Amino acid sequence: MVRVVLLGCGFMGRMHASVYRLLPDAELVAVVDRDPEKASMFGQEFGVPSFTDYAACPVDHDAVDVCLPTHLHASATIEAAQSGKHVVCEKPMALTLPDADAMIEACSKAGVQLLVGHCIRFWPEYAHLKDLVDGGTLGRLLSLTLVRFGEFPHWSSENWLADESKSGGGVLDMHIHDTDFALYLLGTPLEVAAYGVVDDRGPSYAYTTLRYPGTVVLSEGGWNLPTHTPFKMAFRAVFERGAAIMDGGPLTVYRPGQEPEVVEFEQIEAEGGGNISSLGGYFVELKEFMDCLATGRRCTTVTPESSRQSLATVLEEIRQIRSRTAPPVSA
Repeated sequence: MVRVVLLGCGFMGRMHASVYRLLPDAELVAVVDRDPEKASMFGQEFGVPSFTDYAACPVDHDAVDVCLPTHLHASATIEAAQSGKHVVCEKPMALTLPDADAMIEACSKAGVQLLVGHCIRFWPEYAHLKDLVDGGTLGRLLSLTLVRFGEFPHWSSENWLADESKSGGGVLDMHIHDTDFALYLLGTPLEVAAYGVVDDRGPSYAYTTLRYPGTVVLSEGGWNLPTHTPFKMAFRAVFERGAAIMDGGPLTVYRPGQEPEVVEFEQIEAEGGGNISSLGGYFVELKEFMDCLATGRRCTTVTPESSRQSLATVLEEIRQIRSRTAPPVSA
């Protein structure tokens, strides 16, 4: 049994806590949030003690789940590693590459595992797409279009996501999902070309091309849309001998001369707001990591080094977006 202390009782903390309820080999044993009222209510809901400071948490545990604002990821991960605890840390890994390097070094030195929560690698539809690419049954992947956008996530505690110094903006917080998946699927691109939008919340939307030998990836995403805009995540993969499309409906695979194949997956309902209706990707992600910790295996689906590479690529996207964004014109 892997005993977990959860840091951060916000939207993502609730998603993770809900998964731990479903995992037979993991147990949520305490929650921590600097807001005492939020921590207490969350702890009561999930039947565990609550604290306002991780350093003051006396509960025995094996792992720490970091669901804090991004600017706190590095310090929380390093503190947990130095205490000899394995770490799950939500994406993005950090705001800077030096912070990411410090996280990797601390966990390596302590001999503990670090999983950065790139949940799309585990999301059933995206995992199926990777199987199609790796299996080669549809031939070579010619092009991939990835889309992810929605209204600004107003539900963050004290509106921290609106502060670029804490979140990095919508490109780093949301668009990174698709950049990370492209790198997971195809490796390091030959070329990155990014355009986008910078507003008072930072780099908020990206349009990016990643070029690979024989394959091009187009991705767009961010959070600068008006309130009540529906959240959308979609992809269209075109192969030599078919296509796989998820866009407003179930994943469907198309093969020449054959009826479309609708691929269905179990839905595990999520509660608590936000933009995701299923726990599916989070469940698979945390289950795999808990299984790795219980058996002593290393998680290979997401490694700290691959998470750093995704961060580096998105930071390059942001650099390009900023360099191509004209300053506002004065009236």
